[in-house]
Amino acid sequence: MKMPCQPLGDTGLEVSRICLGTMTFGEQNTETEAHAQMDLAFERGVNCFDTAEMYPIPPKAETQGRTETYIGNWLARTGRRDRIVLATKVAGPGDWIAHIRGGPCLNEKHIRQAVEGSLRRLRTDYIDLYQVHWPGRRTNFFGRLGYRHQPGTDGIPIEETLAVLARLVEEGKVRAIGVSNETPWGVMQYLRLAEKHGWPRIVSIQNPYNLLNRSFEIGLAEIAHRENVGLLAYSPLAFGVLSGKYLDGRLPPRSRLALFPGYRRYSGPHVEPAVRRYVEIARRHRLDPAQMALAFVNTRPFLLANIIGATTLEQLEADIASIALELPEAVLQEIEAVHRCYPNVAP
Repeated sequence: MKMPCQPLGDTGLEVSRICLGTMTFGEQNTETEAHAQMDLAFERGVNCFDTAEMYPIPPKAETQGRTETYIGNWLARTGRRDRIVLATKVAGPGDWIAHIRGGPCLNEKHIRQAVEGSLRRLRTDYIDLYQVHWPGRRTNFFGRLGYRHQPGTDGIPIEETLAVLARLVEEGKVRAIGVSNETPWGVMQYLRLAEKHGWPRIVSIQNPYNLLNRSFEIGLAEIAHRENVGLLAYSPLAFGVLSGKYLDGRLPPRSRLALFPGYRRYSGPHVEPAVRRYVEIARRHRLDPAQMALAFVNTRPFLLANIIGATTLEQLEADIASIALELPEAVLQEIEAVHRCYPNVAP
């Protein structure tokens, strides 16, 4: 099956429905392995690669930027820069990444340092999609619930951040802008300010979306449709949990949760019962659980691209093949039945 593509806002760019996530490059994957993944993805019709200045994960001073370096070396070796929609991100504030510019913030000085660093590591003179990795204010992202209004801790105003991004577009260093880990209020602020000042509109929002976390549907899906700000879905397999490989306490060697036990976002008390139900649906219909979970995301009408990540070529091949899987109506109805019992168990 040919990889479907769709427009990235009104930029004139088209992105493949499957996007290659790269945050394992430089930690779980060597440069040779990373290049093999990019080769395979490109051969299968994937033209969108997503990265960030912070990667690889988990973030550490000694590895920061290594992922972009691996991608840049691949682009230089293959000469495929003009055939790839290259997306990267500027880090927001946080004590846990103080090794980035002494503690990043979303003002002009920091954003310009970030974009110049990314351009240098990626070995290119422009970025197709430049994204704000997470908000500068304290709000609900990375699984945080129970919004608490703290206007005194908002940091750099969105207006100031967007002004810098607009200048980068005008200078030709960035072709389009997007946000990540944003709320409905934040997305509408970016759109309102763009209209007010005649600045570029954001064209995408990169948020988590999977069978365990469909919170995007509550407020952001309508914005995605009405404002043409498509979802770049990350964690479509919920750290691999939806493959079923962690059921009954299993921790496969070299798996993410075995290597990084602190990543507990998809390990809450209601997760395993939900995962078990989803895996049972897949097996009853003779489907691979991971492919079923990815196929569900692939068919969402508000989706721009599904960001898949893998540590082996076998995983990557299977993940990309999910684009050809059409889920029967019976499977979709059973998925909805489980979702009604276990809604958004891992926000």
